[in-house]
Amino acid sequence: MTPDFTLFFLLAFALTLAARLWLKFRHIRFITAHRNAVPADFAARIPLAAHQKAADYTVDRNKTVIFTTLLDAALLIILTLGGGLAWLHDFWAARLDGLSYGLAMIFSLMLLSGILDLPVSLYRQFVIEARYGFNRMTLGLFFGDLLKQTLLGVAIGAPLILVVLWLMGAMGPNWWLYVWLFWSAFNLLAMFVYPTWIAPLFNKFSPLEDGEMKSRIEALLNRCGFRSSGLFVMDGSKRSNHGNAYFTGFGNNKRIVFFDTLLSRLSPPEIEAVLAHELGHFRKKHVVKHIIVMFASSLVLLWLLGQLIDAPWFFNGLGVPAQNTTLALILFFLVMPIFTFPFSPLTSYLSRKHEFEADTYAAEHTAAADLSQALVKLYEDNASTLTPDPIHSMFYDSHPPAAQRIARLQLQEKPA
Repeated sequence: MTPDFTLFFLLAFALTLAARLWLKFRHIRFITAHRNAVPADFAARIPLAAHQKAADYTVDRNKTVIFTTLLDAALLIILTLGGGLAWLHDFWAARLDGLSYGLAMIFSLMLLSGILDLPVSLYRQFVIEARYGFNRMTLGLFFGDLLKQTLLGVAIGAPLILVVLWLMGAMGPNWWLYVWLFWSAFNLLAMFVYPTWIAPLFNKFSPLEDGEMKSRIEALLNRCGFRSSGLFVMDGSKRSNHGNAYFTGFGNNKRIVFFDTLLSRLSPPEIEAVLAHELGHFRKKHVVKHIIVMFASSLVLLWLLGQLIDAPWFFNGLGVPAQNTTLALILFFLVMPIFTFPFSPLTSYLSRKHEFEADTYAAEHTAAADLSQALVKLYEDNASTLTPDPIHSMFYDSHPPAAQRIARLQLQEKPA
């Protein structure tokens, strides 16, 4: 079966790569074709210059994605059929064994990926983001963040990897179930720990000051029956001019966080409407549904890995003559994105459906016109394109196109 699986892998690889590149080039052509005219629904609210800026910004970002897609594809072939992973195995197997070998293998690949990604990240931040006036980050802050992320990755990732590899080797044929239980528990714990212990390592979180804004938000929370552990403002402006708001945490440890850039650009009624949208995700149980889907899919994937871990054709077909749990784990997660790519429209559809539901909830508890106006401002301030390619959007966009969201909100506007 080895030659057959190699051909199957190469066919899936080629089709997925071609589809991703086709979608990106199609997206760029579509945006460029609509660059010189603001869509009719936005003509009175978005200047042509802002629309063109969003088009150019989106095109430049997608050109970078094309480059990284080709780079990732080349790296995958080099590591698998090119013999890179086999060489790495021979190198570490001659020096280490057991869990230390597994840790060295996985961290070596993470280091390689980080080195290749570094120039792209620098270009994205200090060329593209700076070109369009979004970058506020210094080189010192960039590398400071990178150091913190690396240290956290080692401090958290090393024990996590060791436990997973130990479970894979010690729990017999049903190891995948034990790994899934551990992985699920770890993710739930991370939701509790992140707001209090990890996020403050990168940003300053200040309690929202008393005033009209806080009073409106507290009244909204009371109307919606939502309890949080606090309202906070994050100093997002020290890195970027992009604005946002989000929930973080889980259970009684939920926090509502506003970027300082968002508060400076939206009026109190508009901020209230944006928050009502986020509350809609909570009330419609979107977060819980997302967690259930994530846990269910991880269970299926781990079960599938459990069926492949003892199959020589899986290793040999991907260019790795050796066979062990570490290599199985690495190979599986290297190639799985190729085979899961066709499901992207389904996950994007579910996400966009949740966004529409959250918009509807917001329109029931605040003025739909306020949310509509807030979205228009955010699209303009963040240089989000108003004319995405429909097929590209179907695969990649977690949020509905601007025209669809605004049109639905206009239908929900209540008479004065």
